[in-house]
Amino acid sequence: MLYESVDRPKIELLVRTFYDRVLRDEILNPFFIKALGNDLDNGKWYEHLHTLDNFWLLMMNGESGYRGDPFPAHAFIGPLTRSDFEQWLKLFKQTVDELFIPEIAEKFYKKADILAEQFIENLGIEDDDDDW
Repeated sequence: MLYESVDRPKIELLVRTFYDRVLRDEILNPFFIKALGNDLDNGKWYEHLHTLDNFWLLMMNGESGYRGDPFPAHAFIGPLTRSDFEQWLKLFKQTVDELFIPEIAEKFYKKADILAEQFIENLGIEDDDDDW
């Protein structure tokens, strides 16, 4: 049964399910293992997951709790490409689809797409297709 609302326990499930997949993904796991380790139960991951819970609660429900800018923590994790962000979005959307009704999933997609494009722009990543 898909969730019809967004609250902290559902966000926590989303974030943990998603990052469990990220750690098993050959494309994405090197970035996250390098920065946070390979165990979602360690202290670095605990802090990161808690921050992400608060971030997504702010994005989806306007709940306060997240303060800051998500970009700086990601600025130096390695040479990222557009395809890395596309893989992140693919896994994120798959996870959202398994948990939420389509109307809520679409809201997550829009926010995630905007976030990915902002990161791509801030990192100065060029489109692979843009051979002017």
